Amino acid sequence: MKEALRLNSLGTQAHKDGKYSEAVTLFAKATVLPGVSNHDRATFYSNMAASRLSLHEQQETSFIKFESIDAKDERYRALQDAKQARNLWSTWWKGHFRVGKVHAALDEHEKAINSFERAFALDPTKKEIQEALDESRIILSRQSQQEYLNPRLYTKTIPEILNELQQKFGTDPETVRKYHSLIEEIDPSRADVLKGHKYELGDIDVKQDYEQAAKYFAKAASQGNAEGMYNLARLTDRGLGVKKDHYLALKLLEQAAAQPPQNPIFKQFPNVGVAEAEHALGVRYFEGITVRKDLSVAAYWYQRAADHGSALAANNLGSMYLGGLAVDKDLEKAEQFLELAARRGDPLAMLTLAELLLSKNNFRMAKIWYDRACEAGNVVAQENRDQFAKEIEKSQQFISQCLPNKLEEVNAVEYFIGLFSTKHAPSVLSDHSYIQDYKMLSEHANRGSITAKQLCDALDHFAQALNILLLFESLTEKQEDIFVHKLSQCYRIEHIVAQIPCQLHKRVSEVVDRVLCRCTKESNSVASQLDEDVRLCYATLYMNSYELIDRFLTPCKQKYPKSIYFFLASGAVNGFLHRPDIGLYNINNGLEIEPDNCELLYHKAVLLRHLGIDIDEAIKAYQTFLTVAPKDHRKVPEAYYEMAICYIQGYTPDVAIDWVKKLYVEGQQAEKLQLPCFLPYKSGNIAYLKPMFDMELVQNIKPVTDNNRKQRLTDPHRVEVIKKHREWEGKTLQEKHNPGYTVISSTVKPRVKQQTAKSLIGLKPIALREIDPTKDQVYNGHVLSVTIIEETYSWIPSIHLVIEDENFDCERMLVYNFPEEQGEYLISKLYTIGSKMHIINPYLRIGANDMKPTIRVDDFSSIVMQNESERILNMCRYCCKANASKICSKCQQAHYCSKECQIMDWKLYKHKLICKNK
Repeated sequence: MKEALRLNSLGTQAHKDGKYSEAVTLFAKATVLPGVSNHDRATFYSNMAASRLSLHEQQETSFIKFESIDAKDERYRALQDAKQARNLWSTWWKGHFRVGKVHAALDEHEKAINSFERAFALDPTKKEIQEALDESRIILSRQSQQEYLNPRLYTKTIPEILNELQQKFGTDPETVRKYHSLIEEIDPSRADVLKGHKYELGDIDVKQDYEQAAKYFAKAASQGNAEGMYNLARLTDRGLGVKKDHYLALKLLEQAAAQPPQNPIFKQFPNVGVAEAEHALGVRYFEGITVRKDLSVAAYWYQRAADHGSALAANNLGSMYLGGLAVDKDLEKAEQFLELAARRGDPLAMLTLAELLLSKNNFRMAKIWYDRACEAGNVVAQENRDQFAKEIEKSQQFISQCLPNKLEEVNAVEYFIGLFSTKHAPSVLSDHSYIQDYKMLSEHANRGSITAKQLCDALDHFAQALNILLLFESLTEKQEDIFVHKLSQCYRIEHIVAQIPCQLHKRVSEVVDRVLCRCTKESNSVASQLDEDVRLCYATLYMNSYELIDRFLTPCKQKYPKSIYFFLASGAVNGFLHRPDIGLYNINNGLEIEPDNCELLYHKAVLLRHLGIDIDEAIKAYQTFLTVAPKDHRKVPEAYYEMAICYIQGYTPDVAIDWVKKLYVEGQQAEKLQLPCFLPYKSGNIAYLKPMFDMELVQNIKPVTDNNRKQRLTDPHRVEVIKKHREWEGKTLQEKHNPGYTVISSTVKPRVKQQTAKSLIGLKPIALREIDPTKDQVYNGHVLSVTIIEETYSWIPSIHLVIEDENFDCERMLVYNFPEEQGEYLISKLYTIGSKMHIINPYLRIGANDMKPTIRVDDFSSIVMQNESERILNMCRYCCKANASKICSKCQQAHYCSKECQIMDWKLYKHKLICKNK
């Protein structure tokens, strides 16, 4: 044994000296000596694996790389050594960590994450595990988002970018460079950002230099520039020009996201860096990179970023709504956000949107968006183009052969399947505040509600925990211990009330991590109330990291075999991992401790249903839960609905139908007994069951529902267009009422020239959705028919309008080159709300400054007004219906159908911006 330790010591020193081959030889000799314990032998194998990895890196820098990987690659030998270490000492964190490091070196990051999570579960206090885990999660996230397939993310030099802008949008490179030379006087921090980009990407007179790029971004960041902060975070995340530091990158992203979304100098433009940082934070919370994984917080950041113009965030949010991932599944919202992302030019969103439209049998738009994905450079779309065309043809052929009533049945079945195929996640984004319900809950508790009493008790503990954080900027160890105890008590009673504000997420995680670290180190981690409390907090906070928490819970259950909460959490997390058998085993262990625990009984029934072996046993488990649970328990209605699902899954339709109907009615009755804070009751199963008893709804499910006026009114693109238009017109009104206020406007000469046709005869009708919002192009030989839904108060240098077509799609419109003396007449008499027009050879212009799409008219004669009799009189400013009888009492201009329309116009479209007399 003494000789083995001597060899290990020599090997360690050789490794430190960079003599990795010698270190491997020494460790190898130590592993084969007799009389060595398994734990020591594991240490030697782990050290040998580390030296082999370093040897591989040394060889890579010394020799030419070959395309094929040598079977004797040191990484593969390192993997065998690391696995030996893990097998010899399975409860040692470093064995799993070493396996993860080798997988990461082999670019097998999914396997690496698996090993790092095992290591982290064994010792959550080790910083090196978290750092390695973050690194692999970042790389896997980039790979899963297909960054390498997204042409928008390819690195290009400054000249290449300027040439591309000229080709696509007619932007003169010299004009851009002149602007760059002038910006230093206007905005010095922006000038530093531009210099940073030049060094990062390379320019005509600048050699690529990441270190210089980082210096300029840092200089801009120090002056409060959001773009500087974001770009410095990017370089820091990748270790380009600066030391790689994911935590510093996170801090920079948070600082950038905290900046105002509008440019501080040019208010009409976005503050570049804010939306990008918000999206990056969303990715971090989605993947659990340097923060605790929380899909609801990810959705929050994605929503903010999408609101501020991020295409990538809109795509991610659309995907979450599509799968019901941490948000309520909503196919309409999914389509809206995917379309928003696609319109903003995201090739990945274009492909996903095309696939979604195909599933809705909207073949024309599915093909259009698929073609756009291919043209935008989406490699996956390009490779599968023929296959997608065949799928469209197959679906079209099937529908053409279907009888109308048969087609309705098919659509209904597809609709139900779509509703039921939801991805499960432990937390769902909710803006409901239980703290605000405390008074109501107290009243119900006083009237005998057990559920309300539990919620009040949980809220008491949660409020005490939050107060500790809010009252003290830094906590003593004793205060941290009290915080953890109060939070754990809240989790034990009812975890749903613990709605931690986003700004406190990081601080809560840090406190829990520090206390866990202390408990792990103190007295060799002996069992104690504080240790149990902090483990419960840790497991609940990180519940979204399923594999990590599953492994973390194993020693918790061994250490605290009488605590049902670890068994409950283990059952739940294995359910999310689609391992109902393991989940059920843990739940049954918990029930041996507390046979009448409602949460355990409910989870047992759910896991039995998912297991699918004995549906009758699952139904019996739900019945047991219902006999024990209070009538107003929040899962009682769901238990009835899920029992109905059991009958659908396990019995023939003739047997199931009466039971399903009975249970559905009982679920509806149970909803009436729910506490007000749980109403209206949310259940994914209701949408699945209700249509079975509502044939009218089934018959109304159509393959294409694009002309749904109500859906289009809340479309994010529509909201953005109308709000931006009103912001501009509001400034124009301010100028009219304030002689000292001036709106500065300019235009850039378009890339192509739009001209009218001699006649409407022979022109093909075109809709806004058929016009590519990402391409600067004139659609010769076409005519676009639209209605004006937002008017203008000025005509210099152009007339700004918002138009809508027959599909209720809308876009902004700019009219140029009209007789100046007719300006007042045009905006006050002709181009007014409700007026209809034809636009011959419409031109989709991408704005030179804001890069947003606009229908631009340069040939005034290409506008043909429709007959006055076609005009929509007294058009509602929200829903655009005719003959709206109500008028805004303040401006006396806006008409509304109802109070609801007026409220929505104020809230959604910000009517306040233009609520002034002309």
